[in-house]
Amino acid sequence: KSVSKFKIFNTNNIWLNLRGIKRAITEKSMMLDIICNPKIMDNGINVIQLETAVGAGIKLFDRAQGLNVPRSRFLPVKTTSDLLLVMSNLYQIGDGTLSMSDKRMFPSTPLVKLGTSFSKVEDFLHRFPSIPDLLELDSLTVSGDVNFGRDVTLRGTVIIIANHGDRIDIPSGSLLENKIVSGNLRILDH
Repeated sequence: KSVSKFKIFNTNNIWLNLRGIKRAITEKSMMLDIICNPKIMDNGINVIQLETAVGAGIKLFDRAQGLNVPRSRFLPVKTTSDLLLVMSNLYQIGDGTLSMSDKRMFPSTPLVKLGTSFSKVEDFLHRFPSIPDLLELDSLTVSGDVNFGRDVTLRGTVIIIANHGDRIDIPSGSLLENKIVSGNLRILDH
């Protein structure tokens, strides 16, 4: 709640001096606000997760500093949509740094929205046995029961929507460029 001092702040990493923390705990000044975070468990039960934001503790230290890290150096993975991007050929690793691939013609990151069928990592990995080629992708929206084959290429704007009760299987080796796929699509080996 130190918005007067830190107007824009998102703490994904925090470095602390252990002596300073010991002092704050000894002085009992380390009283952080409790955040109530409603969640739904896998079995459907509603629960409330109680947590504190470690970043809120920076107000307790006299010489706290924030460091502005540009997006080019910070690629958060908070959803499976983010995971798809960083696992794809959009990024390359060099000298311990993840950077946009030299093969991508433009520096922007595609907009990816994966539906709830992809929200758990286990489901995501089952639906993507290999990560599609995204080098020329602008936007991807996937909703419903959709499974991707191997060696799939996605280009331009791709929207794939399986209606409730339907299933879409994108065949291995497919190229989808500026396509909308909807309804029910299954290609079976015989």
